[in-house]
Amino acid sequence: MRLDYARSVSVNESEQWPPLRYDEWKETLHAIHMWTQVVGKIRLATTPLLNHWWNSSLAVTPRGLTTGTMPSGAGAFQIDFDFIEHELAVITSRGGRVAIPLRPMSVAQFYRDVLDVLDRLGVADPKISPVPNEVADAMPFPDDVDPRPYDRDQARRFAAALLKSNLVFERFRAGFLGKASPVQFFWGSFDLASARFSGKRSPAYTGGKPPHVHVHVMHEAYSHELIAAGFWPGSADVPNAEYYAYAMPSNKALATTTIQPDAAGWSAARGEFVMPYEAVLTSADPETTLLSFLESTYRVAADLGRWDRALLEERAACACDPVPSARALRRTRLKAG
Repeated sequence: MRLDYARSVSVNESEQWPPLRYDEWKETLHAIHMWTQVVGKIRLATTPLLNHWWNSSLAVTPRGLTTGTMPSGAGAFQIDFDFIEHELAVITSRGGRVAIPLRPMSVAQFYRDVLDVLDRLGVADPKISPVPNEVADAMPFPDDVDPRPYDRDQARRFAAALLKSNLVFERFRAGFLGKASPVQFFWGSFDLASARFSGKRSPAYTGGKPPHVHVHVMHEAYSHELIAAGFWPGSADVPNAEYYAYAMPSNKALATTTIQPDAAGWSAARGEFVMPYEAVLTSADPETTLLSFLESTYRVAADLGRWDRALLEERAACACDPVPSARALRRTRLKAG
């Protein structure tokens, strides 16, 4: 059987990058943040530690966020945020599936609902810490009883912004041959992030830490030299959606470098490069605008850090002539099948 594939669709096409204005959806944002903390803590509690806490993060899907597969006794389960149908679905390898409607409710209600569903599906209580991380007001989930709003349209926009950003970050990640993190969503800081590593250890971390986080979390996260970039939807302190990039350990010379696009620059207060999400949203070519930010910030940080860029970026020579593209190889396999 021969399969015909449509041309690859750019992430700029088919659907516009959505507006994401912090002041318009901050209450829904805060609710989703706490919900992702509950679910993220379940992933952290049930999966083996991966370097830099990669086992704790969530992943972007076409409809929202997922834990991916988690062990449960002799089987496995998964939890998915669906911001299109507005439900939290829990599925198991034994064929079970239960969905919780995402709706205006308290964090305490969401917490109880999730634990009840796990019990109904035969998943052992993960015994998570009920205290949120990386937030100043860390009210335990069972005590957070005030109703919180949930705006469906804003939740959909957030999911769309995550997906658009994730697709560009994946393309950026593909150009690096060294150790690199997955493109992952961290529920504590509530941001999408990806990091590249030089292959060298970092000096022992001596910086600060977010609230309600043990300092060992930072020691593990920054144990090796890295250049990271990410996207976050804003906070009360910085009420704007932004992209960011930084190096660890940092280099004072970064503050005087030139990056792209013109809307991006160095934030001395935060010690990192930042670019407003609005600059991508209003660009004639959002994908290229975001890629230019990711690539230029990486280049200046890697050069200042004296990374071995040839080793980390240049593919090994091959005697094949011509070297087939990934798409050509895929079509060859399909025809053979």
